Amino acid sequence: MQNLTVLGTGVLGSQIIFQAAYMGKHVEAYDISDEIIAKLPDRWEYLKAAYKRDIPDAADEKLDAAVSRIHGTADMAEALKDADIVIEAVPERLDIKQSTWKKVSDLAPAKSIFCTNSSTLLPSAMAPFTDRPEKFLSFHFANEIWKFNTGEIMSQPQTDRDVFDQVVEFAKEMGMVPIKIHKEQPGYVLNSLLVPFLNAASDLWVRGVASFEDIDKTWKIATGAPAGPFEIYDTVGMMTPYNLSKDSSDPVQKEFAEKIKTDFIDNGRMGKGSGHGFYDYE
Repeated sequence: MQNLTVLGTGVLGSQIIFQAAYMGKHVEAYDISDEIIAKLPDRWEYLKAAYKRDIPDAADEKLDAAVSRIHGTADMAEALKDADIVIEAVPERLDIKQSTWKKVSDLAPAKSIFCTNSSTLLPSAMAPFTDRPEKFLSFHFANEIWKFNTGEIMSQPQTDRDVFDQVVEFAKEMGMVPIKIHKEQPGYVLNSLLVPFLNAASDLWVRGVASFEDIDKTWKIATGAPAGPFEIYDTVGMMTPYNLSKDSSDPVQKEFAEKIKTDFIDNGRMGKGSGHGFYDYE
């Protein structure tokens, strides 16, 4: 599978696009407006610098070749016309994902395999909104995928085993370490471990137990971890924790979502990718 279409060019979507192109795939980058697409070159420059920092053999020539294999478009039909595999990275709301897959099913060729990168939602909740549930599954990435290169591949009850195996091979070709998940699990392996940890940190902060700086400092000093929970929030970007928390039944998590919106999102502090989140970045 050489032709990848990625739906959504946000923090993780743009990383999936660039990593696949870096590993030699031809990538169609789709988003909902020409204005968003026009900003992608800035994102590629940001990622090129990150690759040069973190990957020893990431020479300018190889990075420029990756960019040349990316085509951005706000035309979904154009983005899907030759897709061997489609990875969806749209906002973490079930209704948006379901409606997106319904549109994709009308436009994608019969050969296309469909993957959702949803971090918490189950693929079985989206598969009925496609015309090919046997070719639908989850393919989930950790943030900064060029460095933290797990690819969690999770089937749903109707996923064909051969399709599952094809996505495992595609993950390897993208430079990922495939993590095979044979039974649906909200949050896969990574987020089943990570989300309770982040929720505990946000709970401490919202209730005024400690500052976010001291929460991060405690975790890093006591465990030797390279990043604290609020540094992880900055890496993930503010929209994901906001979307995950705003409809929570837990009043503390709902308050966390409101603080994320008023203190950060409304002030353009979208996380590390924007230069500002809980912390300021050069």
